Amino acid sequence: MNQIPRRRVAVTALLASGGLLAAVGAAGLSPTGASASSHREAPLISGAPQYDNTDTYAFVSPDDPDTVTLVANWIPFEEPAGGPNFYPFANDAYYDINIDNDGDAVADIVYRWTFKTKVRNGDTFLYNTGVVSTLGDPDLNVRQTYRLQRIENGKSRQLLNEAAVAPSYVGAASMPDYEALSNEAIVPIKNGKTWAGQADDPFFLDLRVFDLLYGGDLSEVGDDTLAGFGVNSLALQIDKSELTDGSDPVIGVWSTTSRRDAKGKYRQVSRLGMPLVNEVVIPIKDKDRFNASRPADDAQFLDYVTEPELPRLIESVYGIPAPATPRNDLVQVFLTGVPGLNKPVGVTPSEQLRLNTAIAPAADPKRLGVLEGDTAGFPNGRRLTDDVIDIALQVVEGELVGSPNDLGDAVNGNDKEFRSSFPYLALPSSGSSDSPHPVGFNALNGGDAPDEVVTASAGITSFAPFSLAAGLALLLGGAVFATRRAKSPVLAH
Repeated sequence: MNQIPRRRVAVTALLASGGLLAAVGAAGLSPTGASASSHREAPLISGAPQYDNTDTYAFVSPDDPDTVTLVANWIPFEEPAGGPNFYPFANDAYYDINIDNDGDAVADIVYRWTFKTKVRNGDTFLYNTGVVSTLGDPDLNVRQTYRLQRIENGKSRQLLNEAAVAPSYVGAASMPDYEALSNEAIVPIKNGKTWAGQADDPFFLDLRVFDLLYGGDLSEVGDDTLAGFGVNSLALQIDKSELTDGSDPVIGVWSTTSRRDAKGKYRQVSRLGMPLVNEVVIPIKDKDRFNASRPADDAQFLDYVTEPELPRLIESVYGIPAPATPRNDLVQVFLTGVPGLNKPVGVTPSEQLRLNTAIAPAADPKRLGVLEGDTAGFPNGRRLTDDVIDIALQVVEGELVGSPNDLGDAVNGNDKEFRSSFPYLALPSSGSSDSPHPVGFNALNGGDAPDEVVTASAGITSFAPFSLAAGLALLLGGAVFATRRAKSPVLAH
């Protein structure tokens, strides 16, 4: 595929809501209307985080290009010190990664994870009763296992049973070699391998877009709001031949969660393929319906893609003209795949993450993917390092229809380094580490958190850096004395 041309555009004056002019150019960044791919994106699922898909990834494995890696994440905004129960997968759900390999908007292959939770000692409040050195360690009091099935043509084949999940990272004292625990959870299957556990949230962005698109005057940009928070992840690395039908190298991928109801029937409650669709494309009235829908029925949502709300909002706040509608370029990116890149033969338009498995991994991956000529990147699948916020915003603002731009949120990479081999995800933050977002910290104020932090509303003072011993509860004479560090007001849970 030919490289899509790009040129930097210096936007010299942006008209803000109060008549304020803000200069934005190559070094300046304008507002993005995107937010976390699917973190608390719909009214119903926001109250059920165990079932909430956050992101889905699909890419040709960089260190094993005969395979494809699929990653799906759940449970947004996992605070590392969120004990005593921490973050188990739900026991009453199907966690699915779906593959459409013939373009008809119907899943041809489903990989399904189901979980069981086992408690060794119910007479303690502790997640672990001592130092945990292996997944089978008796000091790991609460442990999860899973069953993995492959469902194809209505027939289910069990690939694994009673496989261990990497636990939540309680802290350095409890799990001094957490990387070893995480790696122990990598399990081989036929023609591949799989892994389940906690990871650092790989999505990076500034989430403060909901405050009138970064404060209405660009004063709120550049802070990776998800830094330090974790997710629960499922990862699968599998030979390409296990995923394609042999006639077309393009596959469509999306993840879903189905929850068991009171009658024992499983009902789909969350769905995620392309990032940002339910978050900022689907309006509130239809978000829950989208989560329960199938790709084959996506024609009902077509107008939200061809007549998108986001460009109109940016125009109203910042004066950047919205591209003309209908937006057929967005139909290609989000619903059919791009011709010559990742569009299946005879495709049925539907929202999926589409990956051309015949395109080799890039030797020098570009964070803007196809917009920078890197056809191994988003929107051809999605790699962990792809800056989908900047890519999606630039496309929504007309990059592919004669309006080149350099819009973005000033967050260009993850706060933690990704692993170089499967499952590639970065390790989660330790529960004994400092909060990445101390009260009063602003990424634009020079970077360092203040030595003393005061929460005016509660009149509480905490000190940073926070010692390892802080936060321990001491039961003495029936009274509980606890030292807790102040939490950031950035995210409301």
